[in-house]
Amino acid sequence: MTDEILARLKKRVKNLPMQPGVYIMKDKSGNIIYIGKAKSLKNRVSSYFRSIDKHLPKVYQMVQHVDDFEYIVTDSEFEALVLECSLIKYHTPKYNILLKDDKGYTYIKITNEEYPRIESAKQRLDDGATYIGPYISGFVVKQTVDEANRVFALPSCSRKFPQEFGKGRPCLNFHMRRCMGLCQGKISKEEYAETLSQAMDFIKGGGNATLKILEKKMEEAAENLEFEKAAHYRDRIKAIQKINEQQKVVYAKAVNQDVHAFVQGSGDTCAVVLKFREERLVDKQDFFLGEVDSLPEARSEFLVRYYSGNSDIPPLIEIDDQYEDPELVEEYITQQAGKKVTLHIPQRGEQHKLVQMAITNAAQQISHLTEQSGRDVAALAELAKLLGLKKPPRYIEAYDISNIGSDTVVAGMVVFEGGKPLKSAYKRFSIKTVNGIDDYGSMREVITRRMKRYEEEKESGVSFGRLPDLILLDGGKGHVSAVAPVLAQFGVEIPLFGMVKDDRHRTRAIALDGGEIAIGSQRGAFTLISTIQEEVHRFAISYSRQKHQKAGLELALTTVEGIGPTRAKALFQHFKTKKAMTEATVEQLCQVKGISRQKAQAVYEYLHPELFPQEEEKIAEDGE
Repeated sequence: MTDEILARLKKRVKNLPMQPGVYIMKDKSGNIIYIGKAKSLKNRVSSYFRSIDKHLPKVYQMVQHVDDFEYIVTDSEFEALVLECSLIKYHTPKYNILLKDDKGYTYIKITNEEYPRIESAKQRLDDGATYIGPYISGFVVKQTVDEANRVFALPSCSRKFPQEFGKGRPCLNFHMRRCMGLCQGKISKEEYAETLSQAMDFIKGGGNATLKILEKKMEEAAENLEFEKAAHYRDRIKAIQKINEQQKVVYAKAVNQDVHAFVQGSGDTCAVVLKFREERLVDKQDFFLGEVDSLPEARSEFLVRYYSGNSDIPPLIEIDDQYEDPELVEEYITQQAGKKVTLHIPQRGEQHKLVQMAITNAAQQISHLTEQSGRDVAALAELAKLLGLKKPPRYIEAYDISNIGSDTVVAGMVVFEGGKPLKSAYKRFSIKTVNGIDDYGSMREVITRRMKRYEEEKESGVSFGRLPDLILLDGGKGHVSAVAPVLAQFGVEIPLFGMVKDDRHRTRAIALDGGEIAIGSQRGAFTLISTIQEEVHRFAISYSRQKHQKAGLELALTTVEGIGPTRAKALFQHFKTKKAMTEATVEQLCQVKGISRQKAQAVYEYLHPELFPQEEEKIAEDGE
């Protein structure tokens, strides 16, 4: 976009009304590239042409192609919503969210052969087969076909019948009682046809309807003393009951509802819809929405698009979190359904468990795009929700102060990227400007030094040149209050929280400036925060112990003849650790500035007392 075009668009925006309506963005060829609704046309449209460089990539790309715009004023925001949906469906603009998944129509196919099979098919061919459908969901078709073949023990192998009757042994499915063993040639065509017909009734009428039919036939067979036939019906009844019980484990009370969950990754957002119909989970749909700036806004937009023109709208829709304009969205979906539809955000109980199930599935989809596990994605998303962050914090820094006495005060910084420790980015700090034990002052010094290093290295974008998405301090709200002014001083906006422990030194809550957030009920976030807190404490205290041991040995070295504080410090600066110094030869010790061979020999003997035992002083005893 040129400066000339931008100036022209800004001038046009000034004349927009502060009323609700729909705006239509066009490119230089006059093609519609984006359609949106607004509570206030002037405020909303003007936001696109301010601070363009700060827009998300998708919005930035859209704005770069805008050459002109139109708008339609409406009497209410609800009218704007309805009009927006209608225009998007008609024009299908490039930059609007497209609710398209990778599933086409799917059919249940009964093959045209002497012993027909039940299969799933992607296309309806002119092959004489019988097709049931189409179904939007391949998940439904596959589940239904698998259940029908398993319950009625129909063959699912690749053998041809009757051509291969008696050729070869029955497969493993027969021995596991999942196949009737048609390959043995002992089942008549009439008996097979009856079984196939029962399977088709099961597919068309569902498990409960088929149960009633089979129970009646079982009773008739028993009355006619056809006990073997009755046993077959009994086994099929048990198989259907088992299928139904497995479905009820998912959720027996979810009679007719949809469950929506949204999980953000580092560059994409996944929406998952679980569909429950007649006490069964019948479908799972995944949608990738790209990078979104606001999850509440994305949820609202997704719900409206998803149910616009949808003929299968249940009376209850469960959602994982807040969404924009709830009354407006619920009214629109109710209007689309032609009946009352309730949108609900469950906080506890069985419905909440279903939402968690949807979140897990969405997190798993995001994990396929990154190197993160589904569990880490879900934990970061849960943490972002808990702390009110716009998006999950991919890069987290945590700090802890540790001391062993007032002379050895240090700090440790650990980094977690994508929910995992990034040990190459860990840093250690020796406190320099704070005297004595002062955790608040020490933490201020550490964050100040860290921010100064950022100013020096930000061009590189690595190590200290990269700002975190979240800073965690091992401490309560006092630590947060002490450090927040430092971040403000450097003009950086980084979410800052403390990690609070209980009396047993276990993670209890998240602290912010002025209060606390309980995290015990948020399993994923709780585990992640606990892991980070334990890791930063371990790292800081290990450095503190190392420094304390070094200080003790440095002091002890001054007892060696010819070694004062200056030479003792020089030795440690050269060898870094006690282990390296102990493993050094006399010649290597001589390489340290100020250490002669005689002094090096004395240090070597001090570090290896087992090689140079001291002679005990002889005490004369009085004799008689």
